[in-house]
Amino acid sequence: MNLVIDVGNSLVKLAVFDADELQEKRIVALANLLNVVSALEIDFPQLNKAVVSSVGHLSSDQIENLKKAFNLLVLDAQLKFPFINDYATPNTLGVDRIALVCAAVKRFSNKNVLIIDAGTCITYDFISAESRYLGGAISPGLSMRYKALNNLTAKLPLLELTIPERLIGNSTAASIHSGVVHGVLHEIDGTISSYKNKYSDLTVILTGGDTKFLSKQLKSSIFAHSNFLLEGLNYILQLNSNE
Repeated sequence: MNLVIDVGNSLVKLAVFDADELQEKRIVALANLLNVVSALEIDFPQLNKAVVSSVGHLSSDQIENLKKAFNLLVLDAQLKFPFINDYATPNTLGVDRIALVCAAVKRFSNKNVLIIDAGTCITYDFISAESRYLGGAISPGLSMRYKALNNLTAKLPLLELTIPERLIGNSTAASIHSGVVHGVLHEIDGTISSYKNKYSDLTVILTGGDTKFLSKQLKSSIFAHSNFLLEGLNYILQLNSNE
């Protein structure tokens, strides 16, 4: 059995896989990582391999503790992947984006796929039907946009994510919600439309922390899959396993 650890900008996702089947998923604060790992070892004594992907601040001590417990694979750009990387700066490609592309290749082989990861940032990644990764885009996520309006202005308040009641905001708060949420929705729908104009047989995946919030409001046809990155990490561990 495999343990998958995705260390994000704010939280850590842990998942237990038996081959390709997800058995358990937990979301915790980084400070609680090792305690939760210990609990999973008790619940799943068959665990022996693990992969960790970190875009956050995983300490060397935490990594060493994981190495003591498992045959640990730390995700980086030098591992074996099931695609050709045509990114101009492959060593700068985020490990989270690599995992998403791997998941797309496994689940949608021989298809053009656009993966949209809506989290702290919104990332767009395109993999061709020939399994060539071409790149994509990065923009601020919903939470980041709310925070930017508050941090970079003198009077705009920091608001919680809310579905706008109307297109035309009739108050400052309503205007912020309309601007942030409709701005992201139009960005995503517009990006999908641009890709479909070039690739008519496009498959679109929406994943990340804001998947549930956004998927109900998008006009475009998408596959919403909240565990896509975790599946990609499990696939990478399988590809690079010595067993």
